[in-house]
Amino acid sequence: MLFFDGKPSSKNPWTKEVWVYDYRTNIHHTLKKNPLKLEDLQDFINCYNPTNRHKRKQTWSGTDTDGRWRKFTYDEIIARDKTSLDITWLKDKSLADLDNLPDPDELAEEIVENLEAGIESFRTIIAALKK
Repeated sequence: MLFFDGKPSSKNPWTKEVWVYDYRTNIHHTLKKNPLKLEDLQDFINCYNPTNRHKRKQTWSGTDTDGRWRKFTYDEIIARDKTSLDITWLKDKSLADLDNLPDPDELAEEIVENLEAGIESFRTIIAALKK
């Protein structure tokens, strides 16, 4: 999710820092067995600190490398390959422990579930467009 403040154009960049919350690493939701709920996003909401964004604090540090909330400076972002915002720093635990992968039938069921949910979403969109 990206949030931007509307600013007039300028020769110098307005952006001084970019805050990133990594919610994709080591988090797994499915539509039926583990759907995303509001409480799943509570940590992000707390970190984002919508009541006073100037008092945000990183949960990541050089000593706590599991923190999901991290700040990057403008210079750090510009130095990235192609200025990519596809930023990750957490280690994917599922890749580190290949012995604990779900059984192939479970993976296949999740894939089918996600595909069916996607098809249903498209059917809803098509029905709305036909109205």
